[in-house]
Amino acid sequence: MMLLMLSIAVLKAAAQDKENMFNPINASVTSQTIAPDARSAGMGDVGAATDPDVVSQYWNPAKYPFTISRAGVALNYTPWLRQLVSDMDLAYLAGYYRIGDYSAVSGSLRYFSLGEVFTSSDISGSNDMTINPYEMSVDVAYSMMLSETFSIGAAVRWIYSDLTWDYTEDTSPGSAFAADISCYYQNYVNLGMRECQLGLGLNISNVGSKITFGGSNNAEFIPTNMRLGASLMIPVDEYNRFTIAADANKLLVPTYPKQLDGESSSEYEDRVQKEYYDVGSISGIFKSFSDAPNGMKEELEEIQWSVGAEYIYHDKFALRAGYHHEAENKGNRKYFTLGAGFKMNVFSLDVGYVIATAKSNPLDQTLRFSLAFDMDGIKDIFQRR
Repeated sequence: MMLLMLSIAVLKAAAQDKENMFNPINASVTSQTIAPDARSAGMGDVGAATDPDVVSQYWNPAKYPFTISRAGVALNYTPWLRQLVSDMDLAYLAGYYRIGDYSAVSGSLRYFSLGEVFTSSDISGSNDMTINPYEMSVDVAYSMMLSETFSIGAAVRWIYSDLTWDYTEDTSPGSAFAADISCYYQNYVNLGMRECQLGLGLNISNVGSKITFGGSNNAEFIPTNMRLGASLMIPVDEYNRFTIAADANKLLVPTYPKQLDGESSSEYEDRVQKEYYDVGSISGIFKSFSDAPNGMKEELEEIQWSVGAEYIYHDKFALRAGYHHEAENKGNRKYFTLGAGFKMNVFSLDVGYVIATAKSNPLDQTLRFSLAFDMDGIKDIFQRR
């Protein structure tokens, strides 16, 4: 009996320690952090330095001046959290146009639907209703080459979130403005007898205002993010090539304070107000590098990392695989990914698939679809006629 009681006490203590250890970063409009396209999703969510494509707007808009085609448009669709609900999804439309040989303009529209949500405000059910909350954003970017190997990009974004059912002083939709700044380096290096393409990329996104939803003067942080990546494309022969890539990703948002032992509720609320809500968005970026409760160890745990690989045959068929890692106490999103693609002169079709390391993970079996159109290919078809 004593042994049983001791075992229960140990299990309770372990569960409490695990609860205290769990300390994810809080940010609003988290749909901004969802990878929208199938190619990068099939490679473990890497994209800061991979070969430029139509959906570079999300990963690193500075890549666009290095694209081969003059213009392109892509439609991306992701059924989201289908392990939990059947009507939540993300749609993402992106496109670009190269101006001359050294610059490009681009833009995207993101729409995240949370499906139908049933609400009830009283026992009688007289005020029952169904709402359709959603989040969306629109952005435009300009990028230019500063040399034959280096480019920079800048984007501005409007973010809108409508999660409420009754527009009053207490509940209202929120909006924010943000900007991205990015850079990209592409050059060729010799590895043995092969000339390989090296890519390095950096994208700092969603630097901007905080967002409020009514009912409080406290504004929430949007998911300001820093992504650093590297890639290496290795040609095997005329028809075959491999790419390996890796990204490191960190949210530049302060850690929400946890209540200390012996701290009263009023003292805790005052400290949260001072250390979190009163912090500006720019100050919060710098604060995010040094405010983790467990010091540098936890700061390093805030970095998510991804690795991915891509095999392409004859610029027509592609196979992809990758892995994404997030620390257990920061969200525990750990999963493998698979992907495939098919490309013609006019369009390309890509699919990405998530295999979570734990079957209880709601991201398991997530599919993504991307359909991209090459404007040069379409133009060639009409010219032939």
